Amino acid sequence: MQIPSLTALPDLPVRAVLPALAAALAEAPCAVLEAPPGAGKTTLAPIHLAAQPWATGRIVMLEPRRVAARAAAERIASLVGETPGASVGWRIRGENTCGPDTKIEVVTEGVLTRMLQSDPELSGVSALLFDEIHERSLNADLGLALALEAQGALREDLRIVAMSATLDADALAALMGNAPVIRSDGRMFPVETRHLVKPWRAPAGRRGPRFEDAMADLIAEVMAAEPGSALAFLPGAGEIARVEQRLSGRLPGVEIRPLHGGLPFAAQRAAIRASEGRKLVLATSIAETSLTIDGVRIVIDGGLARRARFDPASGMSRLVTDRVTKAEAEQRRGRAGRLEPGVCARLWTKGEEGGMAPAPRPEILEADLAALALELALWGAAPGDLSFPDQPPEAAFREAQALLRDLGALDAEGRATAHGKALARAPAHPRLAHMMLSAPAASRRDAARLAALLEDRDPLPREAPSDLSLRLSALAGGKRFASEHPYRADPGRLAAIREAAKRLERSAKGGGGPGDAESPGALLARAYPDRIALMRRNGEATRERPEARYLLSGGKGAALSGGDPLSSQRLLAVADTDGDPRQAKIRLAAPLDRAELEALYGDRLEEVRVCQWNSRTRSVEARIQRRLFALVLDDRRWPDAPPEARAAAMAEGVRELGLQCLPWTAAAMRLRARVDFGRRAGVKGLPDMSDDALLAELDAWLTPHLGTIRGAGELERLDLASLLSARLDWGASQALEAAAPSHFTAPTGSKVPVDYDRDPPAIAIRLQELFGLTEHPSVGPRRLPLLLDLLSPAGRPVQTTADLPGFWANSYADVRKDLRGRYPRHPWPEDPAAAEATRRAKPRGR
Repeated sequence: MQIPSLTALPDLPVRAVLPALAAALAEAPCAVLEAPPGAGKTTLAPIHLAAQPWATGRIVMLEPRRVAARAAAERIASLVGETPGASVGWRIRGENTCGPDTKIEVVTEGVLTRMLQSDPELSGVSALLFDEIHERSLNADLGLALALEAQGALREDLRIVAMSATLDADALAALMGNAPVIRSDGRMFPVETRHLVKPWRAPAGRRGPRFEDAMADLIAEVMAAEPGSALAFLPGAGEIARVEQRLSGRLPGVEIRPLHGGLPFAAQRAAIRASEGRKLVLATSIAETSLTIDGVRIVIDGGLARRARFDPASGMSRLVTDRVTKAEAEQRRGRAGRLEPGVCARLWTKGEEGGMAPAPRPEILEADLAALALELALWGAAPGDLSFPDQPPEAAFREAQALLRDLGALDAEGRATAHGKALARAPAHPRLAHMMLSAPAASRRDAARLAALLEDRDPLPREAPSDLSLRLSALAGGKRFASEHPYRADPGRLAAIREAAKRLERSAKGGGGPGDAESPGALLARAYPDRIALMRRNGEATRERPEARYLLSGGKGAALSGGDPLSSQRLLAVADTDGDPRQAKIRLAAPLDRAELEALYGDRLEEVRVCQWNSRTRSVEARIQRRLFALVLDDRRWPDAPPEARAAAMAEGVRELGLQCLPWTAAAMRLRARVDFGRRAGVKGLPDMSDDALLAELDAWLTPHLGTIRGAGELERLDLASLLSARLDWGASQALEAAAPSHFTAPTGSKVPVDYDRDPPAIAIRLQELFGLTEHPSVGPRRLPLLLDLLSPAGRPVQTTADLPGFWANSYADVRKDLRGRYPRHPWPEDPAAAEATRRAKPRGR
């Protein structure tokens, strides 16, 4: 390769700092290059570094996206006067234009990981350049962490450069061993930013325009007022297609080009290259960085981005449409000022901008970590052993390791198995790689097609049923599928999926074993052991509930529209859901036969005897079940369940219902109150009988007596007072009786229960039973006066007193006058303190 001199390179802003970058790398193994969008770092830095004396090997530059890798390689090759495939090439999954003479190699991040795993020394590589490192993709974080460790342990001469338009350069430099930071001021033409005057969304509760309508209107308005080509940012391929449709006929003389990762390379190249006339590129976030789209001076930003989020609790990822962050909006705005003064129109108001997050969260904090966990197991390191800018969340990482163990990729100690090493080499997610490599050889083509389908966008329209067999038919059937089914398949998507399936099939060659071909459901069950769906009892769709309800083998709930042909299937293998952690909506699945399931996972089926509390029936259920993970495939009664198992289940019912479900007789309640009084009085050895304590110690005092009780309705059979009394040993019982006697003995000999729930303790007693008593009744060694509720002969309250002698001397006369007339047959002596206590009326005739 004839490397151009520095002055022969395009006069882009980064050119001025390239000597400083080269000097820094002559002294130190790492550097950070910070340059704004359009400064030229992607194309000029690798060329200049390839000319350095230490660059005896290849310069490998990492790009976060396939389209950016191809575009960068083509641009670099043109600057050195070549076409890709000679001194400059790209290497992405399924494509390799590099040869033995390649000096500058542009790769996607996953390719670097494979390079490091197969050759940690990176033989023949002089420098690694991490472009757009600020995007914080999972593979970039992993690649940087592995490269830094390889550099420190094996390759002190390996240069590592982190390049970005916007990042916390100082923090990254510290992570890279206090690497020098080289900053380029860049050259940015002024960009006028325009916001909406009022939000396009209607107020809550009112219908308003759809996003696509508002975006199409804004695009048409701006392009009518401004000259030049435009770049419009939309969240996904679906929105791009719908906006393109709405703009049909509204932009005469404007060439409209979609740009997203699912397009064929030729279509992506057509969107990027210069156009003779005006052009409108409708792009996803892949156009935010790295790519320079010729002729663009207008940016129209819809303010939305699509991101994958992983929920470790459900083990599922889902795509969510989010507002862009301030950093992303600024990156998009910068696209308008690369070539000349420009305009950025935003589909939001200035006031809405204040609610935007400053920057997107790193992918390592949001993504499925199965591939990362497998790579670290192969590397022989835990996350904390490596220099990650952000450590992966512990819960998500443990979930990923659990999945890999289920797939046989990790052993019990977390080490990669031989199967795990094979999965890592396959160009697919570990789930899909496992499906391809473990399926019978007779199913290799179907497994590869399924994997390609699941890694790409659905080729069928949104209204198509969930059955993946339909997609396989579309791949295989061509025109026959179109004649047999009402769903129009996307021919471009089908072609791309077929090509990917061929590559995957080649990569799986040699895998698999003997056996008959498996159904799509069985193949999916291999990839998704945690998403085997069993219809719940009475889970069929009904008029009142228009969804069939399922339980997934991972323990989560899922639902399928009752109008879907699969909704009558008892067993499904689920490939895709919307990720809702409460009840996920099934989007892609295939029917699964019970015999196939048992053939796959027969060694994991277990017979479980279950005695448990049923909250719905408020009773104990004893069952014998055959289970696969969280699924109960067979269920029958367990008539001879042991009493201790039933007792434990009934105790769970009591805990759920609360102590109020127990038969709290007056005697039981009085005992609790006495014990509480005694404890407050300082009596030693008394157990705590508060609700919290009784529940905490339920198994000690109640559970042993529940073995014959089958449900909440039978708890009335318990003698709760006796069970609570049994918690007191003889010494505690004696101490309690002395401090808080259960009864007061009246002069008549009547034993009147003392109410310790009142303060002070009280008794309710007929007034006449206290005649002759000259001292006020009391309890305990400290002779605490009792509160007396004095009753009439009919048991009605007459007066309450805490001073019986005072009552005799003062109030009794008035009470006597009143009660004598109402109860003439009862004695009412003038001097009650000297009279004889009685429970009886006067004999007749007296």
